[in-house]
Amino acid sequence: MEDTHHIDELDRKILGLITKNARIPYLEVARECKVSGAAIHQRIQRLSKMGVITGSEFSISPKKIGFNTCAYVGIFLDSASLYPEVVAQLETIPEITQCHYITGGYSIFIKIYTRNNEDLKLLLVDKVQAIKGISRTETFISLEESFNRQLPLV
Repeated sequence: MEDTHHIDELDRKILGLITKNARIPYLEVARECKVSGAAIHQRIQRLSKMGVITGSEFSISPKKIGFNTCAYVGIFLDSASLYPEVVAQLETIPEITQCHYITGGYSIFIKIYTRNNEDLKLLLVDKVQAIKGISRTETFISLEESFNRQLPLV
């Protein structure tokens, strides 16, 4: 089990601020937390080394760049032993943004963004379902993303 007891209230406050705005200056975080900028820098470095913070990135709105269809696809495998090879092939498809090995009826669950439903159909038939080891898929088109958030820092 991961060691989480090294996260104190100051760490939680820092994480709360930087997850709301990854570009917030350290000095502004320091003012909010009533500590020095150096203390914030050290804390963020420590949280990164601990693996609590796993990078910083900009989020691109798929719809704003023309990707209007979001779908989730459950994948059935011929054999669970094919998982590594299938995932390696799925990873080469840039429209797939998430891939999970799961319990339940499916072996793999993926998230896909395409420009439209026609592109989704082509991607599924020509790329996903063509991967050796995939026996069948079940697709769920997202009508709307109601929210997307970070875990609460309780």
